[in-house]
Formats: sequence, structure tokens, C-alpha cells
Amino acid sequence: MNNAMKILFAFENPLPSAEADAEVFITTARYLRAHLQESWLHVPAAWQNMAAAEALAEMPVIPAFAPLKPAALRHFLCGLTIGLRREFHQADLVYTRNLFVAWMAILYGQRVVFDHYRPWPDQIPPLQRWLYKLFSHKRFLGNICHSDYTLRKYLALGVPPEKLRCIHNGFEPKRFAAPIPLAEAKARIGVAEDTKTVVYTGRVNHKKGLELVIEAAKQLPQLTFLFVGSYGEGPVEALARAVPNVQIVPWQTEATLGNYISAADVLLVPPSFQPLAKFGSTVLPLKLFLYLGSGRPILAGNTPDVAEVLKHDENAFLCAPDDVAALVAGLRALTEDDALAARLAAGAAADSRSYSWAARAETIFATLQGWLADAPFPGQWGAAQQAAWKDGSRRWWGHFIRTRGLVLPPGP
Repeated sequence: MNNAMKILFAFENPLPSAEADAEVFITTARYLRAHLQESWLHVPAAWQNMAAAEALAEMPVIPAFAPLKPAALRHFLCGLTIGLRREFHQADLVYTRNLFVAWMAILYGQRVVFDHYRPWPDQIPPLQRWLYKLFSHKRFLGNICHSDYTLRKYLALGVPPEKLRCIHNGFEPKRFAAPIPLAEAKARIGVAEDTKTVVYTGRVNHKKGLELVIEAAKQLPQLTFLFVGSYGEGPVEALARAVPNVQIVPWQTEATLGNYISAADVLLVPPSFQPLAKFGSTVLPLKLFLYLGSGRPILAGNTPDVAEVLKHDENAFLCAPDDVAALVAGLRALTEDDALAARLAAGAAADSRSYSWAARAETIFATLQGWLADAPFPGQWGAAQQAAWKDGSRRWWGHFIRTRGLVLPPGP
């Protein structure tokens, strides 16, 4: 076992950032740092942002030889030039979420661990053969998947199962170290104490299934719906304008977001297949783990990714996805049955203890030790994978020509 590990963390987007990918990657790196002999963060950074990036990661920042814009050139140069850095060669492995960076690191002779939520083999099938070769390479140590849903897509590709590990995301327990009573939280955000609130936090856009929630809100005028995370006028904001019990709230900082979460009678993950199936932009949403630790009841859809963590009638209320009547019934149950709401909130809080960022880092570190110690494993690309690659590529090209969309929705 390697107890003196050195890791170069490679992130391809500028810091600081409010994006979920930055929160996951940088927080994971920061907590892993406590287990390492040495670590660095390779990131595109303007000199004026260097101190902020180092403060976020709590480790030395190695600026990438890449401009901040345009994004495509930035990603390309982050990978192309990573091998020019001394720290690249000092590290035991490169830890990245970028496929091109992973590929270039391997070509430069370094070992790689990949950490990402997307099921790339399903979403962009023409990449399947290349992904198989990359993930089966002897210097590709393993892929940390954020969901079992994504892991199974790589298994179907023929990637050695020993190189795949599902390690769910987490949250920061200290954000709820001093719980805010429901009435006080409502007062802080200007909502009357006797108002029943349904709160969604995250990006307010057409990719999150919020249109479904607006339709439910029309049938539940006694409830106040708060969509927290707007960046300005968009299609969801336009739809909400005609529904008096839906309030649009601008994007909040970490310091103020807790007030809205604590003011929720129900915390909502919009119960829709759209984020997973149509847009592919959300698999097991990060907000779910923060919701678990909040002490508030959660309502979500019974989709395959969410159901890995949320269990109906145990730590959440799961309803049929894309079904307005089911959503309305679930919201009525949670806002009218105080005993049910309290029991599910308690179940969520109990389960949240397994999902801290610190716990995730400990699991990842143990996994890395095993991958560094074990021999390479052979891949399993065969006739079935070849046929799936050809069929998926044909469907992807048809989808791209029709819609210009890069992500192929999953089949039935």
C-alpha cells in the first residue's frame, strides 16, 4: 500500500466558480489532501485569481499554460501542456475529470484516475471504442463514478469491473452545525410563519423539470413555491410570472442559501426524467446530498439515479416522474401530514452521516491505494460491444442531425 502518495489534481475550468463541477472536484481534492504526502492543483488561472484558487483548494496552484477563453482552446491546452510541468512528473498519478487531460497524461507516461458523473458511453456513442481503449489502458488506474447508473454504462462497454467504483458525492455537515428553526428561517427570507413552502435550489432553467413544478403549483395555490437560483430572465421565469404562488429568487451565496433550505416545508428535486434522459446534464444531483443533511423532508422523482440514495417512505417521498397528479399528491401528503414529514426528515438526517465530503475522500483514498497496488486488468471488448457501438453511433448521428444536440437521450 502507498501511504506517501503524491497527486496532481487537474481541473480545466477557471476558479473561483459557482458551478457544481468545481464544488465536487475542488472539495474532493481539498479533503484528499489530508491523506497525501504532497498535492498540487493544475488549473487555468489569471494571476489575480491565483490566491483565491489556492485558498479554495488549500494546496499549491500550478497555472496551466492555457488561456481562460475560449473554452474549447482552454480545455485543449490544459491537456496538451500538462506534461510540461515538473509536478506532473513528481506525482504518483493525475486526478482529473476531463477526458482529454486523462488521455494526454497517459500519452505522456503518467497514471490517471478519472472522476466524473456523466455516462459518456451512452451520451456520445461514437466515443465508445476510444473510451474503452482509454479506460482499459494499463496506466488508467480507474474511474470513480458518482452513481451506479453511470458505472453500469462503463461495465456494458467492457471496461474491467476492477477499474470502476461508485462513490457518491457528499455535503459539508458544518453548514448545518447550527440548525435554523423553520419559523426563524422563514422570517429571514420574508415569508410568513404560517406559509407552507416548497423550495427548489439550483439552476433555474428549462433543463431541470421546473415546468412540471409550475403546473403542480397551479393546482396548489395554498403552497408557496420558491425557485432559488435564477440568473435572470429565461423561459422558466416567464412561465412563473403568471403563477402568483411561484417566486423566483436570484442565485444565492453559500452564506445565504442555508436560509432558504431551512425555510422549506418541503425540499424539492423536480420529479422529471428530463434532466437525465433529454439533456443528460444531471445525474444524481448534487443538491440531493445537501438536502439530506438539512433536517427537512424531501420530495423527488423515482428515477434510477435518485433512487440509489433516496428511498421512498424511508428518507424521502418519491413519486412517479413527469406526472403532475403524482407530484401534487406527494406535496399534499408532505404538507398536510406533519408526522410523515417529520419521520422522513429524520430518516434523511440519519442517512446523511454517510455522505460527508470527508467520508467520500477517505473512501477514494483507500480505492487509490488499491489501484496503485494492483496489477492491470484486461478489458472485455467483444462482438456485443462492437454491435452496440455501431448502433449507438448510428442513433447519435441521426439525433445530432435532427437536433444539433451532442447528448443522445437514453433508450426506453
